Parts: sequence; C-alpha cells; structure tokens
Amino acid sequence: MTNLNLYIGYDSKEDIAYRVCKYSVLKRSNANIKITSLKLYELISNKLYFRDIDPLASTEFTYSRFLVPALNKYNGWAIFCDCDFIFFEDVFKILEKIDESKAVYCVKHDYTPKEKHKMDGQKQTIYPRKNWSSFILFNCSHPSNKKLTVDLVNKESGSFLHQFKWLKDKEIGSLDERWNWLEGWTSKHNETKPFAVHYTRGGPWFDEWQDVEFAQEWLDERDEYLKNKFTQV
Repeated sequence: MTNLNLYIGYDSKEDIAYRVCKYSVLKRSNANIKITSLKLYELISNKLYFRDIDPLASTEFTYSRFLVPALNKYNGWAIFCDCDFIFFEDVFKILEKIDESKAVYCVKHDYTPKEKHKMDGQKQTIYPRKNWSSFILFNCSHPSNKKLTVDLVNKESGSFLHQFKWLKDKEIGSLDERWNWLEGWTSKHNETKPFAVHYTRGGPWFDEWQDVEFAQEWLDERDEYLKNKFTQV
C-alpha cells in the first residue's frame, strides 16, 4: 500500500494536541499519508453529523470517529486516532501484517482508570472495552463496516459504537499494545518502548498535567513543531 488516510479527532479545546500529533506522524513517515482532522463544525455543515448534544461526550469527536468508513468511501484501510497521541514510529508499519477478514484492528486494553476526572475536569467514565476505540485501523471495504452508515452513526448509542457492537468478535483484530500506550497505565506491565503514547488522562498541554509520563517527549515535539512553523492543517 502506497497511500494511507489517517483521521485524527479534533477538539477545539485541544488544538495544539492535534497539531503535535499530526506533526509526529508526518515526521516519522516517508510514505504518502493524508491526514484529515475530524472537525465537528465541518461534519455538521456537510450534513454528516446531526446527533443531539450528549452531556456524557468528553470530546467533540466522541462519535464522529465512526464516520471514517463512510468518509473513506467504504474503500481501503484507514486509521483513526484521538488527538492526544504522539507517535514515535511510522504508522505504515501497522499494515505489514493485516488480515483482510478483520473489519477493524485495535489494542484490546483491559483498562480501569482510578481517576474520577480527566483532561480539563471531564468525568472519567468506565465501560467495557474502554480505549479500544481511541485508535482504530478500519478495513473500510469490509462488508460489516458498511453497516456504519451516516444515519446509524448519528442515532446509535455510545455503548453500541465504542464497544464495536456492529461487529462479531472474530472480526476485531488485535494490535500490538505499543500502538496505543496508555500513559500512566501500560508502563506498569510493559517494559518495552511505545510506538505511540496516548495521554488518555490528560496531556502536558493542560497546566494540571505537566508531570505525566512522556511529558517531556511531548513538550520537545511541540517545541520542534513550533520552531519549524509546521502549519499544515
């Protein structure tokens, strides 16, 4: 595969997180990768997103990530990730060993956070398969993903979508945990090095999250991004 579409969740409260995430991806990939930000106002204006406001949604892209197969015209492979990621490896490596029978791939975390709040005070909700949907490799051509119509994504419950209930369990492939390394959690049982760190509790772009794991790596990446005036959006 010579081309890859990567969709990054965008939240107006975390613009710099999105920019640093994007910078880290492009910096480490020599291949042709197209990055699209899932900006809610654009999806609304294009009549792709029309859900009612959900008070439990912690980000502006809580549900829009499931539009990726439709946005990718139900063709080929595409990646979604939250904006609070930083990459240390070329994302194309994910595609080296994939099974066309799988509809999605993700890291199958068994994650139960202790914190009651995350990010800028948002409530930390606990549910089965938590964080599975924060980094998804979609097989957009897979027949089961054609169930993810624009209408379905706009009406189905959060539990249905985030727990991949439109799929059979055998259609969910497993990614190496290092592709969705949960800051403050994965290091407790994994002594390897991450391919991508996910600041799921909150990252150093928030004043109250300056001392998290991999904070300095993110700050260094941010400073490099700003120095290079890497402004592609």
